[in-house]
Parts: sequence; C-alpha cells; structure tokens
Amino acid sequence: MDPFHPYFGIEWYWLLGAWAALSIGAHMWQVGYIVRLIRLGGPDDRFNAWPVRMREFLRDWLGQRKVIEDRLAGGAHALIFWGFLLLVSDVLDLGTGGMLAIFLEDIYLKDFWNIVVDIGYLLAGTGITIALYRRVVLRPAKLRGASIEGELILLAIMGIILTAFLLEGAAMIDSEGALAERDGWEPVGALFASFMINMDPAMLQTWVDASFWLHMLLIGGFLVEIPQTKHSHLLGTIPNVLFQDHAPLGKQKPLQMAPNGLAVSTDDLDIENLSLGVSKYSDFSWRQLSDGWACTACARCQDVCPAFASGKGLNPMQIIFDVKDYGWEHGRQLLAGETPEESLIDRFSEEAIWACTTCFACVDACPVHIEHVPKLTDARRHLVMEAAQFPDELQGVFENLERNSNPWGFGAHTRSDWAEGLELKVGEPAEYLFYVGCAGSFDNRNKQVSRTLARLMQQAGVDFSILGEAEMCNGDLARRSGNEFLFQMLAEMNVAALQEAGIQKIVTACPHCFHTLGKEYGDYGGDFDVVHHTQLLAELREQGKLKVSDRDTTLTYHDPCYMGRIDDSHEAPRKALGGEILEMHRCRDKTFCCGAGGARMWIEEDADKRVNLIRAQEALDTGADEVGTGCPFCMTMLTDGMKTLGSETQVRDVSEIMAEQLEA
Repeated sequence: MDPFHPYFGIEWYWLLGAWAALSIGAHMWQVGYIVRLIRLGGPDDRFNAWPVRMREFLRDWLGQRKVIEDRLAGGAHALIFWGFLLLVSDVLDLGTGGMLAIFLEDIYLKDFWNIVVDIGYLLAGTGITIALYRRVVLRPAKLRGASIEGELILLAIMGIILTAFLLEGAAMIDSEGALAERDGWEPVGALFASFMINMDPAMLQTWVDASFWLHMLLIGGFLVEIPQTKHSHLLGTIPNVLFQDHAPLGKQKPLQMAPNGLAVSTDDLDIENLSLGVSKYSDFSWRQLSDGWACTACARCQDVCPAFASGKGLNPMQIIFDVKDYGWEHGRQLLAGETPEESLIDRFSEEAIWACTTCFACVDACPVHIEHVPKLTDARRHLVMEAAQFPDELQGVFENLERNSNPWGFGAHTRSDWAEGLELKVGEPAEYLFYVGCAGSFDNRNKQVSRTLARLMQQAGVDFSILGEAEMCNGDLARRSGNEFLFQMLAEMNVAALQEAGIQKIVTACPHCFHTLGKEYGDYGGDFDVVHHTQLLAELREQGKLKVSDRDTTLTYHDPCYMGRIDDSHEAPRKALGGEILEMHRCRDKTFCCGAGGARMWIEEDADKRVNLIRAQEALDTGADEVGTGCPFCMTMLTDGMKTLGSETQVRDVSEIMAEQLEA
C-alpha cells in the first residue's frame, strides 16, 4: 500500500509540491537573510590551505571528532547526525513517489540503499532516545529551567522516523491486507509490516496516508524552524568548521596589517580609518558573525569557563547568542545601513567583558570551532582605546607600563637587581637569552625562581645572558586588557632591542612571555626561537646535565593555561619533575585557569567569586604534599588561594622543586 493517490480530487504531487514550495521557500529566504547579515561583517581571509581545510572538515564535521568527546550528549548528537545523512535519500524517494527506488533498482543498488536507509533511521532513533533520556530523566543542571523546545524537536524527529518505518512496512502489504513480500534488506520495515498483517485494508490505507503527510509536514516544518532556532547549527557548522582559525590558539590580530604580512608600524597606522575594537555589529568579521548560527547550545563553553564557574556575570555561550540575537532583531536596520538605537556593546555587560581570563577553555571545548574570546578582547579594545571605560585598577597599570615598562612601576634600572651576586652576562652574546619577565624581575617571590633557574642553567653549563635594563614588558598584559596601542609600542621596542642584541634563542619562565614572544611577535618582525624553562629543564635532565633524585613528597602539577592548553606544552614540566604526579581531574590541555590571565591579576575580584579558590581546592583534593607549576602568576594566585582556604600546602615552581632534588 502506498500514499501516492489523489486527495480531495487533487493529485498528491500537487499538494506536496505546494507544501514543498512553501517550506523550502521560507527556509531559503531565512537562510538568505542570515547570509546577508553575516556579510555585513568585515573581511577575514580564510580562503586558503584548502587541502588542510577539507581534511579538517571531514574530520570535524563528518567525523564529529570534537562532538563525541562528550560521550553521552555528544554521542547521541553524532548518531542523529550520521543517521540523517544516511536517510536524506529516503525523503527524496518519498517526495518523488518512489522514483529514486526505481532508478536504483535499474542499476542494482536498491538492496544496498534499503539497508543503508534502515541503518540511518536506526542510528537517528537511537540517538534521539538517548538524548530524550538525558533531557527528561537525567536532566543535568544546565538543562534545568530550559524551555521544552529541545524535547519537542526531538519528538518531532522521532515522528519522522516512525512514520518512515510505517510507510516502509506498509509497502510490503497488498491491497487485501496480506504480506506481499518480505524484504530482507529492510529488516525494520519488515518488522513493522508484521504488525500490519490482516489489518483492515481501509484502516491501513488511512494509517499510510496519515503517516505520509505527517512525515512531510514534519520535515517541512523542520526546514522552516531550522534558521530561527539553535538548530541553525545544522547549516552554520559547515562554514564554521571549514573556515576554522589556523593561527596559533590565543594569537590576537594587530591593529592593521601591511601587504607584506607584517603589522603596520605604530608611526604608520592609518588612525582615521582605524577600527579600535568592536562597538557595532559590522565591526566584527564575517567569521565572527557566523559563530552565532553555528552554536549548538551544548553549553560546553559554559561548563569549562572559570568566570562562569566562580559566579561572575560571564557566560561565553550567551555572548555568542547576544551577537546573533542582535543581528536577528535589528537586521532590517543593519541591512539598510542604519544604526540601531541599541549598541551591540550594550548587549554585553561590562562585568562579562572584564571577567574573561582569556584562558581559551571555551574555544578549545567548542565542538564547532566557535571563537568566543576574540569577541571579548575586541570589545575591550573599544572600551579602552575609544571609550576610555575600563576598571580603575588598570589606569595605574597602564601608566606604569608606559613609564617604566612593568606593571609595578619599578624603575628600569632595578630590573636586574634580582641577579646580584650570580655573575651573569648582561647584554652579551650567548646561546640563550634568559628573558626574565616582569614578575621574575620585580616580584619578591618570583625573583627567587629567577635566581634558582639561573643557578640550574649555570650548573648544567648553559650559555646564557640577560638584557638587564634593556628588557621590557612583553606587553601581554596590555594586549589582553584591550590596550593594543600600548602593546604594539612595547612589542616594537622589544623586537628592536632583541634584534640589536642578535638574539635568536630565548628561554623564559613565564608562559605569557613564552606565548607572546614566540607566537605573537612574528607579526612585528620578531622571529625568535622561544622555549619555556620547563622545556629546557626537561631537556637538560634527559641529557644528564642535571641529575635529579627521587622526591620524598607527593606532588600535583598545575598546568598554566598559556602552556597546557594554548601552547600544548604539558609533557615537558612532567618530564622535568620526574616521578609520580597526582593529577588534578582537570589537567594538561583541559587545565582549569588560576584566574590571573586576561589582566585579571590586576583587577580586584569579589571575595565570594574567586577563581583561584576553585583551582586551589582542586589541588588540595589530590592529597598531594605540594603543588608545582611553571608560571609566576599561577604561583601567586594558587599561593593566595591556599592561604584563603587555610592550607599550608606550598606552591613552587618546577625549577625550585628540581633544585631541591639536585644531586651533587
């Protein structure tokens, strides 16, 4: 039995054609509207490296690589996704009155196609069942209080699947209600057919007709619904995955780029046509705008965000929806070239903008490569450089950086005081430049780390020197806080000083120096080989130049974000330390921020909303005697966290732990 007959005196295909024209037309109009909104964004050249991008697309979109990292929710989503890819052809077959099946039979592919379709529907049905169980029975905290939109959509898709199986089974029943044929290539359809045998033919025909039209109505309705809801990700993930960022994670873009691929120098910046961050919709690039329609609302970004976890007013997922909703709500004005009364920046609360630690956990966790952090740092650029609206604490920091090239404001002539008595080379040629950084030069606790590291390198026979007064802040603090002008000035001066000294290889104990010098200075002509001190120490230990005995104490290690996640260097410190490490449940590239990044080290934090307390407690939960780390700011934040929690657990740098174990 089939549904392909006239209804109310009108041929079925005319009725279906009218519904298809309506639903597909509405779908395409909405998609076109979205594309026009996205095209309002500025340029972002990602039309390159096509072989690489196609491999990434097949891996991340078709293979659902990052989606299935969440085994339950992600696994369910992947099953639904793969299932629908397999069953799309069945919709085409039903929509053409079985013509596709006839064609496939002529080329001897019908049987194969039938089993593929059954597998597709089974995969999708299994995924939907798991998803419904998670939403209705398990009901994780992030889904509580949410609308029932998700459940309704899942039920609608289940309706598409069940009606398809009913139609498949009915096709095996003749006009008398008997089984005409049992197709072994359609096992699920055959199962449904077994329940229909001997059913009243008129009743069965009614069921078939109702199933067919419900099937088509649900599909058409789904097409109309997709662009308006979170299910826009069914379309938006394609460009998002295909045009993912190939720049190193955490690398920010200069104010202006010259044709030679380098940043335009500070003196040559076209100030009149310079976009200082984002304040309106079109200030974002087209790729940044596309993020909103790619978001699956999985909330993974929210789950890993230290600001959100500590109760601050930042939800990275909401930031993405804020941009999307603003465009959707003000689209007509924006497309007409008008300026809405509501500014885009007004959608972001100032607390949300300044709460970000730029740890990039949200970006790393996103299964569809949404870029959350750049939206917030671009907003900071506007607030700092154009609106002059930023936390009061940063005013003094900016002044100190401008006058003395360090956030504390100490005189440059004292930058190498920490090295007194060590007999170090200053400004002389050497294999390595020890780039000490501001914390290692001026913070009393971290000056001890600088001295320890210098002694270790001396003992291992490493040829190194320091710049002394010529060293300046790398500018990371200025850049992450939105003061891009100040960062660029510092970067240009640093590059000039390093090049004048003939520096090629740099070692530093600060992950922020490590990242900025190695990954960001290239835009300003600084091509340096930069290693983190834990990488060098691990190499020296492996070569036997540093002989280290086994520890008597238990140890856990905190991965700094700008090492473990952003620069994917988490094995070196563990090799340097050696022995057993009691790992925190969030470690390596999944590390949890200490709370210092993104200039948060210098911004007052509510006592009840402190990120460092969360991380300090995670370290204590391991039961380790002490905590190791490889970042001066992490050490400061975790030490403060331990004191607040009433713990005497020590937090020490990798170099200090190694020095204590050093064999004579």
